[in-house]
Amino acid sequence: MTRFGGMSSFTVGPPGPEDHARWRELYRGYADFYQEPVTDEQLDRVWSWITDPDHDVKALLVRDATGAPVGLAHYRPYFRPLAAAVAGHLDDLFVEPDARGTGAVDALFDGLRTIARQRGWSKIRWITADDNHRARGKYDQVAERTMWVIYDMPVSPGGS
Repeated sequence: MTRFGGMSSFTVGPPGPEDHARWRELYRGYADFYQEPVTDEQLDRVWSWITDPDHDVKALLVRDATGAPVGLAHYRPYFRPLAAAVAGHLDDLFVEPDARGTGAVDALFDGLRTIARQRGWSKIRWITADDNHRARGKYDQVAERTMWVIYDMPVSPGGS
């Protein structure tokens, strides 16, 4: 656990078995924000990934001064062949509404920076919705917006 200061004090670290129920609540909040349905089976699969020491997807929880988790980040390495480098990809970032503006997200970003330095990652990259204005205001403070446009190509099982 790493402690981050400011007016409020937060700790950031990986989830433990005792965090499973609260992680589920936070991740459901994230899915609800993006209006993405999520099943119990999907939650179980993601939890198995983030708690498996051999899986690439990892998680951080940010805890308030009482030790209660109030936010999460899911991240993993990604390879940048053109730069001959490895970077970090932030897949999911969520702080519960009551904890927004308190420094919780700053603590998560500090935790991610620490991990990136430890692993020799060249950067941390993420995407967000164009209309996610409040979050984008924070992202503009901590990162550089890129010119890249994201595409998704569906892949149907057994077909083209």
